[in-house]
Amino acid sequence: MKEILLEQHVDSIRMPENLKIGLMVSEARKKCQNTACPFEYYGLAFGQSPFHVPEPIVAALVKNASIGHYSDAEGIEPLREAISGFNKRHFNLDVEAGRIVVGPGTKTLTHMIFDIVKGDVIIPSPSWIGYFPQVKLLDKHIHTFHLKPECDYKIQPEDLAEFVMNLHKEQHTLIINNPHNPTGVVYSRRELEKIAEVCKEHNILVIADEIYALTTYNFEEFTSMGLIYPEGTFVTNGLSKDRSAGGYRLGSCILPENCSGRLKEVFKKVAATIYTNVTTPVQYAAIKAYEPNYEIEEYFKIIREIHRIMGTFMSSAFNGMDGIRATMPGGSFYFFADFNEISEQLAKRGVKTSNELMNSLISHPFHIAAVTGDACLLDPDDFGARIAFVDYDGKAAFEDFKVNPPENPSDEIEFVHKNAPRMVDAIVAMENYLNFIKDGFPDP
Repeated sequence: MKEILLEQHVDSIRMPENLKIGLMVSEARKKCQNTACPFEYYGLAFGQSPFHVPEPIVAALVKNASIGHYSDAEGIEPLREAISGFNKRHFNLDVEAGRIVVGPGTKTLTHMIFDIVKGDVIIPSPSWIGYFPQVKLLDKHIHTFHLKPECDYKIQPEDLAEFVMNLHKEQHTLIINNPHNPTGVVYSRRELEKIAEVCKEHNILVIADEIYALTTYNFEEFTSMGLIYPEGTFVTNGLSKDRSAGGYRLGSCILPENCSGRLKEVFKKVAATIYTNVTTPVQYAAIKAYEPNYEIEEYFKIIREIHRIMGTFMSSAFNGMDGIRATMPGGSFYFFADFNEISEQLAKRGVKTSNELMNSLISHPFHIAAVTGDACLLDPDDFGARIAFVDYDGKAAFEDFKVNPPENPSDEIEFVHKNAPRMVDAIVAMENYLNFIKDGFPDP
């Protein structure tokens, strides 16, 4: 038989770097359980919540496991009603169930928006790893909008206005990820209002990826773009980050306010064509995830605090290293580390592009797994890395926090050392790496 021919456009898509490195670290650790490994890998690449799925959701999944029938493509009505109520309680978004579409994770829903909505896509850089390859796979045009480190990698409305002035005048779609992956920064209400003004003036729709919204450390300060620009915003969210249920593969999209019946029908039609329906037992379990529940609300508060403690500790440590400048996260479980101050020293060690930084970090004897370069939509000469601070036993940390919550900064440092020793060791590994880049030899 002749070789099976593939479409040429698939050659532009690579395995996501976070998954590739994360799987490599996981496999290496499994092997090390049976052998005396002389070193450890430091997993700062894979961004998965370390916590357990809240017990009420697990119990609901078990209860509904026998439901095997197909269900509505856009999501079962009780679930969409529950999501509507959840958005009202937590984000002050008054959204009827008819504007909500349920999909197998926000990644699929975002891909559907890219596919359905006409026009080019504006992706701010640094970026989450998934946007660019999805748009590329659809063969749509991408405009990379580089964000300024001196502005904490936030979209500046005047820069956005100048940027779009050089584009054609037809409809565009801008991605706003808030809290931001990979920097962890959070937009204020006023900042979103200014961005929305530019979007309205220049015919720009927004995909508001708010998957980390409920991990915002000072949650009362979070504002949804759906509240600021309801007529032009698609709001996506789901269970993967704040309820630690990434494997459930359930997300939601709020369609823009006063959207046409045709848009709703197209979403339903495309959903039915692509995935028929989200797994029916998971949908029924998710009703519990979105209904008022004291145990889940307490879970939100605890994981927020643990993410804040871990993120503050790790970012502060990186900022204390000569040669790195790091963002201070206000949400999510990432920050962004800028290595450009030592770019000349990196080049002398053979690290001449941002892609090569990842390979250099993970090389022996450092073994630091982080995401850099193309994966974050960085230019080749922009040496930055996304740092995920979730390499610890989340269940153990959760239970420890419940019994003995830290009461001051000193307690928080002790909490990190007790519950996240691999991340503490990763700091030492990074310091050794920097010493090697500058002086040629890592510390013993």
